[in-house]
Amino acid sequence: ALAATMANTDNPNRNLGSRETLVAKRGNYKEFISCQPFYFNSSEGTVGLIHGFERTESVFLHSKCAKEDRLTFAIGTLTNDSLSWWNAYAQPLGIEQANKIA
Repeated sequence: ALAATMANTDNPNRNLGSRETLVAKRGNYKEFISCQPFYFNSSEGTVGLIHGFERTESVFLHSKCAKEDRLTFAIGTLTNDSLSWWNAYAQPLGIEQANKIA
């Protein structure tokens, strides 16, 4: 293999052009929702909440959700008391600060 590589170094016909870089498709909110994430309403109890976190993590992976979008997408799954909590406590921090904490 080394001999072939060395021979190719002197080959005037070798391809010196730029190589195409494949970029993974980044998921969007519609794809995230189509994976049926868990909707938090704060009445599930501890076990239900843990299962909800696990389900949401799974949906992040399946929908190819970018790390920087995860908090924003997860906020869309809050309902009832959990949404009230977000609006009263976390939202004033802002997305950037909440991302640093999360």
